[in-house]
Amino acid sequence: MFSKETYIARRKKLAESLGGGILLFLGNNESPANYADNTYIFRQDSSFLYYFGLDLPGLAAVIDIDSGGEIIFGDDVDMDDIIWMGPQKSIAEQAAGVGVGKTYPLARLAGFVADALGKGRTVHYLPQYRFDNQIFLAEMTGQSPRAVNQGKSEELIRAIVAQRLIKEPCEIAEIDRACDLGYAMHYTAMKLLKPGMVEQEVVGAMEGVVISGGYMTSFPTILSQHGETLHNHLHDKVLETGKLCVIDAGAEIASHYCSDFTRTLPVGGKFTPRQRDIYTIVATANSFAAEMARPGITYREVHLAASRLMLQGLKNVGLIKGDIDEALALGVQGMFMPHGLGHNMGLDVHDMENLGENYVGYDPGQERSRQLGLGSLRMARKLVPGHVITDEPGIYFIPALIEQWKAEGKFTDFINYQALESYYDFGGIRVEDDLLITASGCRRLGSKRLPASVEEIEAAMA
Repeated sequence: MFSKETYIARRKKLAESLGGGILLFLGNNESPANYADNTYIFRQDSSFLYYFGLDLPGLAAVIDIDSGGEIIFGDDVDMDDIIWMGPQKSIAEQAAGVGVGKTYPLARLAGFVADALGKGRTVHYLPQYRFDNQIFLAEMTGQSPRAVNQGKSEELIRAIVAQRLIKEPCEIAEIDRACDLGYAMHYTAMKLLKPGMVEQEVVGAMEGVVISGGYMTSFPTILSQHGETLHNHLHDKVLETGKLCVIDAGAEIASHYCSDFTRTLPVGGKFTPRQRDIYTIVATANSFAAEMARPGITYREVHLAASRLMLQGLKNVGLIKGDIDEALALGVQGMFMPHGLGHNMGLDVHDMENLGENYVGYDPGQERSRQLGLGSLRMARKLVPGHVITDEPGIYFIPALIEQWKAEGKFTDFINYQALESYYDFGGIRVEDDLLITASGCRRLGSKRLPASVEEIEAAMA
């Protein structure tokens, strides 16, 4: 946890940004893996963590904007709990540690909410992503579980997004720590990865680094020789010399702040000439985006500029033809990079995605594109100091997509389909770093950068 004063200031700022009513926050509960007492590792709701800091299950909280009152709802342990878990601080003691002076048993929450609604007061709540909380919230508010998220408070969402998007110095320090652990995780793979290993062996070593030094991975590790499948979580293949292995993985430390890096490694330690050409295009786009990212520019503009650079690179190697600016405007680049350049990151690896991507990643008035690739851009906003974002360009050769566009006669003035046939077994390449927007530009997070160029990667793997 941060200091008590940090949480008090955060709640005060949030309350002042809304007009009135009650703000309701539901923490997460334990989630059974295969029976009630065998649970997945506990992960607290990030907005609850941000405002109340208590990292244990079975809690809820309210902020009464009109009266200024704050209450944490939760139950003290009983003797059975103590036998299995040992003595625990009371809920009142823990609440005092984050500056909340009033606590009630969790059973009183439903009556509290019903009383507020009965008096015609507005109860602001966030959309729920866990079914137990959807059901709990539905019961308290008299709605069906299927409909309860339709009653989410857009006013509360926008206020939280505006606050959490700009990272405080204490948060940036934690993200730097998460990035240092992510560095160790990826560097382990660079030193370990060899032909003949099973992908899962590398995954296990990487995740062992995180568990030893942090809390858990920030998302399920992506490690695959089939990098053309963007979120490939299968780790059953034997590593083969001459293949490319895309590794997209991040660390979540004890404070729950995250990192997210991607490197693409040549199995055997050396890029082939063709791999070197495509890799250099992607790595150059990654560096170009970092140089371009600064306050006042939208990340949509950075995405498009990086996409243009990659289209030019693909034209240089004979896979694209025609006018590059026209190809960019039409969305030709979506075949090769069907995802966005990056997303916000913080307490969530895709920060606040549970609140709605468009609330988080788009300024009012910005419209989301329908183009493949650009339409998947999770962060399009005008950049301001304090934003933490990923920079993750990629080039992928997806045979099914190429064949579909070819059969449809799509963009034949720009795509050299015949030349692409020899790339069907190529896979994909992605290079990803985490950026903090500063007053004058940006910096990469973490105390050092992972090897990124062809030469750096080959040297690290030697």
